[in-house]
Amino acid sequence: MGKKKGKQQRGPTPPRTPRESSSPPAPPDRRALEKEMANLHRLLGEQNFATLEDAEKFIAKTLAGSKGRVPSRPARSHVEEAQDIMYEAWDARAAQRIALARKALQASADCADAYVLLAEETAGSLAEKRELYEQGVAAGERALGERMFKEEAGSFWGILETRPYMRARAGLAQSLWLLGEREAAVAHYQEMLRLNPNDNQGVRDLLINCLLALGRDEEAGQLLKDYAEDSMATWLYSWALWAFRQEGDSAQARRRLRNALKQNRYVPDFLLSRKRIPRQLPGLIGFGDEREAVAYAAFALENWQRTPGALDWLTAAREG
Repeated sequence: MGKKKGKQQRGPTPPRTPRESSSPPAPPDRRALEKEMANLHRLLGEQNFATLEDAEKFIAKTLAGSKGRVPSRPARSHVEEAQDIMYEAWDARAAQRIALARKALQASADCADAYVLLAEETAGSLAEKRELYEQGVAAGERALGERMFKEEAGSFWGILETRPYMRARAGLAQSLWLLGEREAAVAHYQEMLRLNPNDNQGVRDLLINCLLALGRDEEAGQLLKDYAEDSMATWLYSWALWAFRQEGDSAQARRRLRNALKQNRYVPDFLLSRKRIPRQLPGLIGFGDEREAVAYAAFALENWQRTPGALDWLTAAREG
């Protein structure tokens, strides 16, 4: 899930014909935007620059001559050909997305994103989702090769080619957790953070709740410290719950909870069942808004309910 609040710019709505849906148009899939980056990488790969300054001048000149867009470049392998099809798929609608994902797999069985889309949109059960995500992870491993995992651990996601693999692994971890294979899910999340400690995917938000649910509080405490600068609701409320579990109603725990309440005042409504957590979780959240509270409570409610005295402590802090 993204962490920045965004607004969709919409023009006048055209009249609907009887065949058109009355539902609002879906926002663009952010994964489709990676096509521009792929084209830039391929374009730069065709050049031989003496200095970084030469590369920057080349990029500026290219963008100026193409109205700010990177010219499309041909795929250099079957995997890139399949990924180009997936960029189309992420930007398509309904059945066309699925058809394009299957077309991508015909171009290359090593296209992890194709399995990700099929898991999201065709799986009829959690077990089927897991199977598709597992195939996606295996496809990503083949596409990247052992050398990438040895030499680029710590830089994943910053390398464009790793993103389909990381998406597949995130989906696999979530599926495993929901299927009750919780230790396996945690192992995947921890490995993803080793590969990408910058955590562009927000894996730590899921992992912290997993560790607390499993009673692995020592590891949870270390994870909280590893990302101590995080000031989103998930992190501040997790700090507060962790401190309460360690120390009870201590001065530090109360301070942690005050900080959390100040950052997002909507969270207690959902943890205390004063508002219902919707089935459809928000895609984008804003700092301190109600959508952020929903996103946190959906995954953390179990931990607060199973920590003796935690909800009473939260109630007293909110009403005090």
